[in-house]
Amino acid sequence: MTTVLPARRAREDVVDAWTRLSAASGAVARAADLMASLPAPPARTPGQRAAIAAAKEAARALRTRFMDVYADAVYDRLTADRTLDLRIAELLDAAAAELPGLVPDSARLAAERSRPQAAKEGDEIDQGIFLRAVLRSPTAGPHLLDAMLRPTPRALRLLPGFTRTGLVEMDAVRLERRADGVARITLCRGDCLNAEDSAQVDDMETAVDLALLDPAVRVGLLRGGEMSHPRYRGRRVFSAGINLKSLSSGDIPLVGFLLRRELGYLHKIVRGVLTDHPGQWHSPRVEKPWVAAVDGFAIGGGTQVLLVCDHVLAASDAYLSLPAAKEGIIPGVANFRFTRYVGPRPARQVILEGRRIRASEPDARLLVDEVVEPEEMDAAVERSLRRLDGEAVLANRRMLNLAEEPSDAFRAYMAEFALQQALRIYGQDVIAKVGRFGATPPGGPARVVPGGG
Repeated sequence: MTTVLPARRAREDVVDAWTRLSAASGAVARAADLMASLPAPPARTPGQRAAIAAAKEAARALRTRFMDVYADAVYDRLTADRTLDLRIAELLDAAAAELPGLVPDSARLAAERSRPQAAKEGDEIDQGIFLRAVLRSPTAGPHLLDAMLRPTPRALRLLPGFTRTGLVEMDAVRLERRADGVARITLCRGDCLNAEDSAQVDDMETAVDLALLDPAVRVGLLRGGEMSHPRYRGRRVFSAGINLKSLSSGDIPLVGFLLRRELGYLHKIVRGVLTDHPGQWHSPRVEKPWVAAVDGFAIGGGTQVLLVCDHVLAASDAYLSLPAAKEGIIPGVANFRFTRYVGPRPARQVILEGRRIRASEPDARLLVDEVVEPEEMDAAVERSLRRLDGEAVLANRRMLNLAEEPSDAFRAYMAEFALQQALRIYGQDVIAKVGRFGATPPGGPARVVPGGG
């Protein structure tokens, strides 16, 4: 029997509406009770798996129906009528406290974080349901996107020191500003070929914020540093993409990695960082042009980074790939941006079939502005940085980005991505594939072979 949704009410009554709806249905409580009474997911019998799957489906259907009706009212309550700029993690924390059972609370999430991916319940799917509804809303969605464009507290703490010294060194990223006005962001996880994890995403957003906020910076550069990894020791590598070993161990969260990456530093490279300078009446965002230089390879997330930069160089022996479909997941916003660069047929070949694009082949010129010999990369990078250091560059890149990637289209993509990526990281095919990487010896590569899987 279908539970009837309460009538629409004022913002103050949305908690009461959820409480009455969930109590009348009982679906949320049944799913919670069943999870508590059963053994961990890997130890469940087929019958137990079927029972818990049905219970979760009923609870998720209820949450979806509620959020389809009440997304704006929920968001307004949690953000005090949009006067609070809550980042995604803060918004979900507030929702868990105000509307118990709508999204997982801190205790549930802590329990999930302690387990490998194969042993998790999939509570992040409920976060995806919530965020899809919020991002779909033409009222709440833009406000949340703007909240994610604000500088992080960590960047604001580091800003005075960076503007004074021009240097910040973090575990995964080194940021240096030189006299030429270039902020050089070097990915320096040399042991794992710059494979991405939550710590790297945090360091990247901090570095991008600092580069955008520092008035002495005019252009940003993204490049991989020299590797200590045995196979690539002493050579520069751009990025091996997502750290599949971390995904297998349960350390690639939906909110802290998969969504923060897209709505944080990558979106800031496109749109700029949102500030509140009273005299900045012509634009509330600080934007700057970006150059990316690819040495070795840009796999998965590495290629995704290239799609938001204004100029891309690649060494002639480099290659690009988006193997997410082979891994079972969605390659971030690449499905939204990649076709714009290469057209529909090559996009399907790369994203659906795992085709690599080598810098030396003609199709690479659809993604890369310059292909140079490895020994010529340094000089070519410096030339490209000088070309983007012009007064009219900022205004024109802003207009190009508005034309190529309208905010509402991006928001609609991210709304669906929030749920679909959550479903994918808990797919049995993904768990089986990434489980192979859990056996990688300590200190081993993030992937079996860079450019594989």
